[in-house]
Amino acid sequence: MKNATIVGSGLVGSLWAVYLAKSGYKVTIFERRPDMRNAKISAGKSINLATSYRGWKALKEVGIEQEIKQIAIPMFGRTLHDLEGCEAYQPYGIHGQAIYSVSRGEINCKLMDIAEKQGNVKIVFDTDCVGADLELGIVKLKNNLTGEVFEVKSDVVFGTDGAFSALRYSAMQKLDRFSYSQNYIPDGYREILLPANADGSFKLEKNTLHIWPRGRFMLIALPNFDGSFTCTLFMPFEGHEHCFNNLTSKEKVQNFFKMVFPDFYAMMPNVADAWEDHPLSSLAIIRCFPWTNGKVALMGDAAHATVPFFGQGMNAGFEDCSVMNTLMHKYNHDWPTIFKEYEQMRKPNGDAVQDLSLLNYIVMRDKVSDPAYQLQQKIERRISELYPGDYFPMYSMVSFSDIEYHVALQKGQEQDDIITNLIQEKNITENYDSQTIDAIIHQFFANTN
Repeated sequence: MKNATIVGSGLVGSLWAVYLAKSGYKVTIFERRPDMRNAKISAGKSINLATSYRGWKALKEVGIEQEIKQIAIPMFGRTLHDLEGCEAYQPYGIHGQAIYSVSRGEINCKLMDIAEKQGNVKIVFDTDCVGADLELGIVKLKNNLTGEVFEVKSDVVFGTDGAFSALRYSAMQKLDRFSYSQNYIPDGYREILLPANADGSFKLEKNTLHIWPRGRFMLIALPNFDGSFTCTLFMPFEGHEHCFNNLTSKEKVQNFFKMVFPDFYAMMPNVADAWEDHPLSSLAIIRCFPWTNGKVALMGDAAHATVPFFGQGMNAGFEDCSVMNTLMHKYNHDWPTIFKEYEQMRKPNGDAVQDLSLLNYIVMRDKVSDPAYQLQQKIERRISELYPGDYFPMYSMVSFSDIEYHVALQKGQEQDDIITNLIQEKNITENYDSQTIDAIIHQFFANTN
C-alpha cells in the first residue's frame, strides 16, 4: 500500500484524504492545531462558507454529498437592505438554483470524521511542519506538545495547510525561480453573531444571503441551523469616513450601526457589546508558482488563497481535489505526470478565481443597489431565460457549473460589454415593458446568429 502525507487537516486536506483513502493509499494528516472536535477551537477564519456546484460535485464523487447537505442551508438569492430598511430580493439563478450556507467549523469537523472512517487515514494534531525534502518526499515535523522533531517519508506529499502554508514557506519558497506574492486588500472584516429570536426562530428570511451594500463597504449575513446568522462587516481599515480604525469605543460602534445599518441595529441593539467577540481580521490574496516539485504538491489556499467575495475559496479547493483525482486515475498514479498537468490546468483557474472574487466585492458592496446595474441584471436574466443555450450569466458559470474559472471570467466580461452596449444603443430604461425588452432581445439574437 502506498503512503501519502498531507500537511493540514482543513477542508481541502480532509476531503483529499478521503479521495486518497478510497484509491488505496495509507494517509497521515499532520495538523498544527489541536483537534477542534474536542474543544471550542477556531477553524481559522470563521466566515460562514457558501457551497456551490463545484463543491457539491467534488463531494458527490466520493459519495459524501448527502452527509454534508445535512449541515447546509440553501440560499436561493440575495436580499438587499437599504438605508431606509427596505428590502429587495435578487434570485441567483433562473431555475431555482441555490448556494448553501455552512459553518466552516462544522463542515471541517464532519470531513475529518468522514476521513477517519475510511480506516486508512490517521490525523496527528499539535504537529507543525518545519521543513521538507521535496525530491525525497520527506516532511520534517515538530510535536508542539513535546518539542520532539521527527521526519516522515512517503510516496507523495500534499500541502493543504492554507494561505500561510508552512510547507510552502519552509520548502517550496526556498526553491530557485519560485514565484510568490502576498497582497493584502485595504479592507478587513469582523464577524458578529446575530442571535435567533427567543423562540429559536430566525430574525431574517432564512433561505437567502442578506447584504447591506453601502458603496465602499458592506455587511452580510448567512443563516445557521440554530436560528442565528453569522454576519460579517467588510470595511476599510483606514482612510474612509467609515473605517475600522474610527470605531474605537462602544459608543462609536453603536452610533455607526444606528446610522449606517438602522434595521440591523433594531434587531441587535446590543451590537456594541458583541463587537469584541470576534477579532478584526485582514484579507490577502496569495499567488505562487510552481505548485508542485518532486513528490510534493500544493492544493487549495496553499496554492491560490483568495478573498471570500464570490464564495469560491472552498469550492475551488474542492475542485482541486476533483481534478487531481481525475488525473490520478488517468495516469495510473504516475505522480510526476499528474503534478505537471495539474498545475498547468489549475494555475489559470486559481488566478481567475482571485480576479472574480475582487470583482464580485465591488458588485456586492456597491453595484447591487445601482439602478443601472439592476437594469443590466434584469436584461441578462431575461436573455438567459429566452436563450438558455446561448447565454449563461457569469455568476451562473461560476456558481452553477464547472466551466473553468478563467473561461467564466473572460466570457462574463465579454457578455457584460454586450449587454451594456445593447442598453445604450436601444436606450433601454427601467420603464420599458417586458414585451418591448423581449422584442429587442429577439432582434439582437436574430442579427448575431
